[in-house]
Amino acid sequence: MTARQVTMCGLGVALLAVASSVTLALGPVPFTLQTLALAVLPVALGGRDATLVVACYLVLGGLGLPVFSGFGGGPGHLLGPTGGFLWGFLVGTAVAWAVLRVTAIPERAREALAVTSMLLVSYALGTVQLMALLGLDVPSALAVAVLPFVVPDALKLAVGVSVGRAVRRAVPTLGAAR
Repeated sequence: MTARQVTMCGLGVALLAVASSVTLALGPVPFTLQTLALAVLPVALGGRDATLVVACYLVLGGLGLPVFSGFGGGPGHLLGPTGGFLWGFLVGTAVAWAVLRVTAIPERAREALAVTSMLLVSYALGTVQLMALLGLDVPSALAVAVLPFVVPDALKLAVGVSVGRAVRRAVPTLGAAR
């Protein structure tokens, strides 16, 4: 990695931490700006670096740094009811990386599909962990963990892709490895 990539990855972790601090409690799953930041990262940095950013973010949070929603940190957040969403961010970003590498799809469609895939994976893993730890059935878990977030998250994805493209244009060496 170049010094510029390391710097941008550090800024990506900081962006995720700041986006996580913007929290509105809506039940067991808080509303944050994480989804917006997560949509920016693979578009701006490319999938490999975005996946590295999310992995670093999870390690820092798992070690106890207050980078998760509500300035939380520690292994309890990764293993708790909403921890599946955090793991979903990592797996979802890796899926976004794979989608970004499919050059047969036009670039704008590929970016939209990549971030949508990331979100769907996060929803899936988050819902499963929430169900397991809170004893919820599928409809109840979806009602509290997914349905209230679909429209705001779709908007955050659209804005995130737009911001990611603007960052990539401003710093052309980013995302080269996609």
